[in-house]
Amino acid sequence: MFPLVVRRRLIGLAFGTTRSARRGLGSDVAGSRPYLPGDDVRSIDWAASARLSAARDADTFVTRERFTEEAPRVVVVCDRRPAMKLYPSDLPWLSKPDAVRVAATLIAESAARTRGAVGYLDYARGGDEPFWRPPTGLGEVRLLKESHVLWPQFEAPEDNVTRALGHLARLRGGLPVGSFVFVLSDFLVSPTAETWTAALERSWDVVPVVVRDPTWESSFPDVGGMVVPLADPATGRLLRVRMSAREASRRRRLHEQRHHELLGGFRALGIEPIVVTSADPADVLRVFLAWSEQRLFERRGGW
Repeated sequence: MFPLVVRRRLIGLAFGTTRSARRGLGSDVAGSRPYLPGDDVRSIDWAASARLSAARDADTFVTRERFTEEAPRVVVVCDRRPAMKLYPSDLPWLSKPDAVRVAATLIAESAARTRGAVGYLDYARGGDEPFWRPPTGLGEVRLLKESHVLWPQFEAPEDNVTRALGHLARLRGGLPVGSFVFVLSDFLVSPTAETWTAALERSWDVVPVVVRDPTWESSFPDVGGMVVPLADPATGRLLRVRMSAREASRRRRLHEQRHHELLGGFRALGIEPIVVTSADPADVLRVFLAWSEQRLFERRGGW
């Protein structure tokens, strides 16, 4: 596991150990109000709703408001485009499903260790509505590890990461200031700078986790004159293509430039991405620890 290091210091004690005067996600009840579209259905006070419905002779729902805990929540957003299901574990390329599973599990376990609440979001089934689990405790960590990241469907639309950030922004009450939003994707289809800026303006701690094969996606090998098996992102079917040295060199330049521009674009926005190039748990842990250490270094003022 790795330490979750917030970019900004929060009011109060870390990770839900103190209560705020603000309303939001928390354990202590602050009051009640009528249910509104977008509220978490788990906040409904069913006993009070039943009494009020009987008194008014109409269906009326009451939701509980709670004092928010001054601690970040952790949301894991998984890109489930068809291209993210590449490749099977038995092939000599990075298995993106395995890498995402390892990274998401590590994030959830690290949050649980510090008593953080974990949520999950994806568009695996396609369509306009996401699979969304609001941040909660250990039960959601178990479901994330044993169900969410093992789900076999990869039918998300190409712009699903943009949609996911938009969905989080539209949540009633939103995510508290300082909430971590880890976005796991290869970012071969990436949101615009404006989308990232909108998320940052909400004072979320947005962390892109870039899952890419270091040889074939961040660069390209010298395979001139060879027959190369390339996967069709839509179907996963392997196509055998004979590639010239010039074409291999051109692809290498394009892939390296694309990778450099992606990371540079994040850093220009003040976002420090995490780059995952392996599905080996030790390798994934290493890059997350390096990210945490860099944040601690910056919090202490650098050199």
